[in-house]
Amino acid sequence: MDDDLLNILSNSNKDIDNQKLMDYLSDKLPEKEKHEFEKQLVDSDMLNDAIEGLGKFKDKKNVNAFVAQLNAHLKKQLAKPKEKRMKRTINDLPWLYLTIIIILLLILIGFIVIKEHLLK
Repeated sequence: MDDDLLNILSNSNKDIDNQKLMDYLSDKLPEKEKHEFEKQLVDSDMLNDAIEGLGKFKDKKNVNAFVAQLNAHLKKQLAKPKEKRMKRTINDLPWLYLTIIIILLLILIGFIVIKEHLLK
């Protein structure tokens, strides 16, 4: 089976054999294995969703293209939050430290001036 077709489930639940899933969808499993696989279907909601979604394809030739498109879209969606996190990080830390030191010095100078003014 084409590796691109299995990429969508590569990091999924370890209980699901991706090759067996694709063989089940294309009716390549022997009856005994098919029956065991259907027993797993009863216990796993994720497996049911995968079977339901992939089973809706009428033309099995388009599944490869769709899975590749889905993987690309998924990678793009996962990259967006990473980009946002990177934008939120403080890139110019030396300027931040310099600003904090200047503010603390101004507070210290202001405190000394006020203290000297009150003692007179």
